[in-house]
Amino acid sequence: MQLVIFKIREEFFGVEASKVLSINDMMTITKVPNAPSYIKGLINLRGIIISLFDISILLNLDHRSYDNVSLNDSSVIILDIEFEEIGIIVDKVDEVVDIDPNFIKRSIDTKIPFVKGVLELNFKLITVIDINKFVPKDSGVN
Repeated sequence: MQLVIFKIREEFFGVEASKVLSINDMMTITKVPNAPSYIKGLINLRGIIISLFDISILLNLDHRSYDNVSLNDSSVIILDIEFEEIGIIVDKVDEVVDIDPNFIKRSIDTKIPFVKGVLELNFKLITVIDINKFVPKDSGVN
């Protein structure tokens, strides 16, 4: 299995490469009134309107919001979730790696349903996200 490894704040995360449609530089974001705090807004990617998620909020990471400077240095990973495209903001895309799925240790944190487990790779702990369980029910996506 291939994983796309990325960094948010000081933490490393991974998603299955088969779910990644593209990796892009940050683009113009259109705010959505009354959207949940984890929805940063909408982006237009080659004529397709995509919801952009700030998953640092869903992952309970440092809740400093992205300002214009940090957003400009960020990337957007476009993901395919059950035939719906969404974007997630990441600080940096690190690498794409081949791993044996058996090396993913089940997560003991059941409070975050979309965390598949944890992987140790090159002296880094990587939280592996189950992207199919990622979109919250109240997001309006799907």
